[in-house]
Amino acid sequence: MNSIFSLSGKKVLVTGAASGIGRCVAIEASKLGADIILVDLNEAGMQETLALMVGGGHAAFKCDLTDPGERDGLISQVDKLDGVVNCAGVGMTLPFKFCSEKELGRIMNINFFGPVYLVQSLAKANKINKNASIVYMASIDGTVTGHIGNSSYAASKGAIMGSVRTQALEFASRGVRVNCVSPARVNTPLIKRDNISEEQVEANKQEYPLKRYAEPIEIAGYILYLLSDVSTYTSGSNLVIDGGFTVK
Repeated sequence: MNSIFSLSGKKVLVTGAASGIGRCVAIEASKLGADIILVDLNEAGMQETLALMVGGGHAAFKCDLTDPGERDGLISQVDKLDGVVNCAGVGMTLPFKFCSEKELGRIMNINFFGPVYLVQSLAKANKINKNASIVYMASIDGTVTGHIGNSSYAASKGAIMGSVRTQALEFASRGVRVNCVSPARVNTPLIKRDNISEEQVEANKQEYPLKRYAEPIEIAGYILYLLSDVSTYTSGSNLVIDGGFTVK
């Protein structure tokens, strides 16, 4: 299996690498031979991730991807990449009529504009190798389903999927693949919010056919597939990973 999905010799940038799915992708990709560039605002979390990784050649950069100056500074320091994984993101649960312009702007900046401008800037700087793989983190909300109180988050993730389809076409001439992964709920810090009780979480799990949320490794595996040469004919796709939620 490792020979099929090997990432040996590949350099991969992973955002949101201090925790959750991003951390899991970084760790598992390092085991498959990749050199990883960790990107996050949480320096301590990135150091914890680094301590769990295999091999050398890894680096970590603190960067606010919504800040053009910080983003440009990051791009100037990285080598050419064979993979970009956009895991950084935030959630917000708030009824639509109470979503302020400020809050909607914050969600869109972090979940949509940050990753999209990162990839655009990398491309302009010629930092994306031919036949590279770009992976965006979307969600079933906004691409497949909708949930009460999730309009801002769903809007940011739906926008990601719309951009991915066009990016896949525009990057195809260089053999660069662009895909997104759309999980349902995953056991990461993202689902820990003050306005959602443990009782509500447990009740929500019962709506899933498997009666549980996904673990980060169950999402990371699909991202590793997209980074590997096994997926060289997969582009413009939205991989839904939801434990059967959308077909129940």
